[in-house]
Amino acid sequence: MPTTFFRICPLFVLLTFHAGSYAASAHEREQLSLVQQQLDTIEHLSTRAKTASTTGADDRYRFDYPQLIQDIQRIRHGVQGYLSPSRAQPLDPAELVGDYRLDAPPVEPSP
Repeated sequence: MPTTFFRICPLFVLLTFHAGSYAASAHEREQLSLVQQQLDTIEHLSTRAKTASTTGADDRYRFDYPQLIQDIQRIRHGVQGYLSPSRAQPLDPAELVGDYRLDAPPVEPSP
């Protein structure tokens, strides 16, 4: 299941940024509402995966769950801003990080 989750995640990102500047139709609003629900599900699954993950002392890398959750929240905020813009403002130039692999800290040998 985690593999499917990580394959679907980029799809949601592409769907989010593919939309035009304003939600023009009821169908588009409905679809973007579904994207928001799916983002909620992805965030919930990633929180569960973080809780269930076991990082061993010999692991060289670990998954950066906080960065993933931060990116999901950023996407959600972008969709919400598109669906109900407060007023025309410049876009935030910050980009998603997209790199979720962290180097594990070196383990010091016991004396």
